[in-house]
Amino acid sequence: MSRIALLFAMLVSMPMITACSASEQVPEAPVVKQQLMGSPVYIQIFKEERTLELYAKMGNEFRLVNSFPICNYSGGLGPKRVQGDFKSPEGFYSVDVRHLKPDSRYYRAINIGFPNEYDRAQGYSGAYLMIHGECKSIGCYAMTNGYMDEIYRYVEAAFNNGQRLVDISIYPFRMTEQNMIRHRSSVYASFWRQLKPGYDYFAKNHQPPTVHVANGQYVLGQPLMSGGQSNTLFASTTQPATGTSTGAQSSNPFSQSQQPLTVVK
Repeated sequence: MSRIALLFAMLVSMPMITACSASEQVPEAPVVKQQLMGSPVYIQIFKEERTLELYAKMGNEFRLVNSFPICNYSGGLGPKRVQGDFKSPEGFYSVDVRHLKPDSRYYRAINIGFPNEYDRAQGYSGAYLMIHGECKSIGCYAMTNGYMDEIYRYVEAAFNNGQRLVDISIYPFRMTEQNMIRHRSSVYASFWRQLKPGYDYFAKNHQPPTVHVANGQYVLGQPLMSGGQSNTLFASTTQPATGTSTGAQSSNPFSQSQQPLTVVK
């Protein structure tokens, strides 16, 4: 009888394992999480799933520290375009230590850095878009204070240990082929096809994608080849999926000026 019960339990648990997306990791054990405090970090946000994922570098890859439910965001799916449209941004952002706001009126905050170079190329407007606490949002990603405290501590520790920029990739949903098909009729589908190469790169390599802007489009940079040359993958809606970039910039295009940030939230 016990063998039958064991077999039944195994069969019941199998769908839970096989249904997990290849891009989803299991959070590290608490003792490992503490050891990762101060390591370089990376953040992914998925709107539809209302999830923020915090990763830290372990060895040669980034491992999931924790997955946090997003308490609130506004405007539904799609990128932020205009000041006052109440939408939360989508795209690839990089922040430095000046983007931290420990004394925000929404507990603690991290300025996402909107608009980035891509947003500016599209003529998008807006400012002070945050990841913050207090579970209130008008264009931001709001967390509970407890979750925000953990996210903030890891990001702050990474900066204190020498990480210069923290990448934040914001997607409308987990960009699997099935989800892309499900949303293929959306008015935002062409923009989302620009984001998918970055999602796929991290899912495969467990390394944050190196993303630039060329000709007003996101461009995914590939690692250097043996001859010192590098290929680039255009996250383009009008060109083939692969090509050679002549307009990608070597410096990070998403960092702000060197003047201190004025953060009002």
